[in-house]
Amino acid sequence: MKLWNKEQQETSAIIEQFTVGNDRILDLEIAEYDLRASKAHARMLHSIGILSDEERDDLLRELDRLLVEVEEGSFTIEEKFEDIHSKIEYELTQALGQTGKKIHAGRSRNDQVLVCLHLYAKDQILEIKRLVRELFERLISLSEQHKDVIIPGYTHMQVAMPSSFGLWFGAYAESLIDDLHMLNAAYRVADQNPLGSAAGFGTSLPLDRTMTTEALGFRTLKYNSVAAQMSRGRLEKMTSFALSAVAGTLSKMAMDVCLYMSQNFGFLTFPDELTTGSSIMPHKKNPDVFELVRAKCNSVQNLPSELTLITSNLPNGYHRDFQLLKDTFFPAVETLKSCLSISHFMFGHVQVNANVIYDDKYDYLFSVEKVNKNVIRGVPFREAYRKVGEAIAKGTFRPDKKLKHTHEGSIGNLCNEEIKEKFNQAYRSL
Repeated sequence: MKLWNKEQQETSAIIEQFTVGNDRILDLEIAEYDLRASKAHARMLHSIGILSDEERDDLLRELDRLLVEVEEGSFTIEEKFEDIHSKIEYELTQALGQTGKKIHAGRSRNDQVLVCLHLYAKDQILEIKRLVRELFERLISLSEQHKDVIIPGYTHMQVAMPSSFGLWFGAYAESLIDDLHMLNAAYRVADQNPLGSAAGFGTSLPLDRTMTTEALGFRTLKYNSVAAQMSRGRLEKMTSFALSAVAGTLSKMAMDVCLYMSQNFGFLTFPDELTTGSSIMPHKKNPDVFELVRAKCNSVQNLPSELTLITSNLPNGYHRDFQLLKDTFFPAVETLKSCLSISHFMFGHVQVNANVIYDDKYDYLFSVEKVNKNVIRGVPFREAYRKVGEAIAKGTFRPDKKLKHTHEGSIGNLCNEEIKEKFNQAYRSL
């Protein structure tokens, strides 16, 4: 049941258990892609005379049958198989005999895994981009809806200057654009076909790699066979940096929510049914969802470091170390998608406090407003700053809470339309 088995002495059970690891479970994530790649490979083998018309058609029929099983959720990888690749080749051989054994001509398990991972990464990045768009649209809508609600802005965790929910929601919306650029870069790395590089050194068979590239929807080839093999680890690592970027935005936003929900802030809240309580304190209303988003996204932000350490200092060529990348890479993708989805859901029910700014403890937020009004009247900035500082020290400062901000990106001029256009340009840029 092993692709490398030469019908000699069987591998020790303890060695097999250790080396197979979690592949039987994790490989279900890429079953569809191995079948799709195998279909493209079969058509290509037929085009160069390795397969007859009948053999090609038989292989395509059986691969389609297995694809239906994957789509229906009935496809499994039993313990007697190492991975998805050995299971599929076994199924083809059982159904088609010698024809099934021909499918592996011109490829190695190395480039089988690689093409699956490239196809998987492409699809997952597109799905994450779709979830990012959903969250962006919700945040930008909330920014418009609550643009006139003033809240304190902080530096050093100290009350600093007036901000607004318009600025706060819009800030995270625009931050997602930077994350899109990272996702787009990762997509371009993934959008290169490694199939046909075999074990990393090509093959003497006259493969038509351009044909499989077009059939699988790749933009281009990973031409050099050694470079194609070296994309194992590089693909996951580069994608992980994009995942980490999105996770960083979500984690910071979740931390803000946890602060803003506390009684000491009281800026926003959520319906009772979307929060949790305490087993001993009946008044508690905990932001458990956002605490978990924060923790999960912090874990995703560690992914680049973990993958870097696994692959660091490996020479070119395949190494079994790469197998471990799936253990954290696949779950991190699912974690990030779930955090994007739940954040989108939660913000659909957010309740903002429109009266935050009227608390006396926020009076000093408006000190800079007073300074700037004097500057507009012609008072030198440093002199205006000194006079307001003296008033604060003497306890005579009285805030004027009427704001007039007009420059781009300020409380009074959020530029949300420009932000939406910038997002759309980034979203379409692949």
